[in-house]
Amino acid sequence: MTASTTRRTTAAKSRIAAVGAIAVAGALLVTGCGDQTKKGSAPDSSGSSSAPLFSKLPANIQKAGVIKIGTDATYAPMEFKQGETIVGIDPDIAAALGKQLGVKFEFTSGTFDTLLGALPTGRYDAVMSSVSDTKARQQGLDKDGKKTGTGVDFVDYYTASTGILVKKGNPEGIKSTDDLCGKKIAVQRGTTYEQAAKDLAAKCKTDGKGELAFEPYATDAEAQTRVKAGGAVADLNDSPVAAYIAKTAGGGADFEAVANKSDAGPFGIAVDKKNTQLRDALSAALDAIIADGTYKTAIDKWGGAQGAVTKAAINGGS
Repeated sequence: MTASTTRRTTAAKSRIAAVGAIAVAGALLVTGCGDQTKKGSAPDSSGSSSAPLFSKLPANIQKAGVIKIGTDATYAPMEFKQGETIVGIDPDIAAALGKQLGVKFEFTSGTFDTLLGALPTGRYDAVMSSVSDTKARQQGLDKDGKKTGTGVDFVDYYTASTGILVKKGNPEGIKSTDDLCGKKIAVQRGTTYEQAAKDLAAKCKTDGKGELAFEPYATDAEAQTRVKAGGAVADLNDSPVAAYIAKTAGGGADFEAVANKSDAGPFGIAVDKKNTQLRDALSAALDAIIADGTYKTAIDKWGGAQGAVTKAAINGGS
């Protein structure tokens, strides 16, 4: 991210218009759960070999009929819970992918900063949680450039830019991340925005614009609360999320969203680097749902059309 970056390193990512109101979740081929340990329902039988791309899947997934997905379901409209069901742009895209692949996508909600590390353990087959595709994550590097694992491969399916969530009325007159110098902001821990805040603080100091302070929180909801209470002037997250929160929180009375439109980059479905067969199957399925229009239907439902991609890409992040 540069001075700004996307949630889920280095530069932030894409322009997304304000997101529409919550649509009621329909009959999804996705199951959700309330925490890291409570799984969604397993399918009654193996996957459907009549699906167009079923044969591209690894044998173990064909047999199970399920792709286990790790997510942090606290990030509306990308992924969040209605009751005990995980809904949003990511689950709806996954449901469309499942029809092409002949399997169900089973979402389990966990803490964001633990998701990628769980891939080598087999706990998840993939992670789909508005994760920014970055070179550091591809190489298994942490925010300080230290090796933490083997890294992951990404199938890029969406784009977003940095969203700046401020109090209603924008009392500090924030128009871009440059206006945050000399102030205090809130971010979600483990996201690319935590590193973005660190980078922005260094830039503010170099430019002589005043010290930027930032506080990381376990969830974005906690960061929002800090802004609402006046303890921070802004919460950094992704543009579709900031727009959605501004539209829905307090009936639209709590926040405003400012898009830092100069940065844009991809979200990717993350898979273990050793699992190239699953990666390639997901890429083929994404191209298929883009071609047949079900991808567009999935994101239009949540007002996220401006983040659409026109083709699948593997490890397209920088």
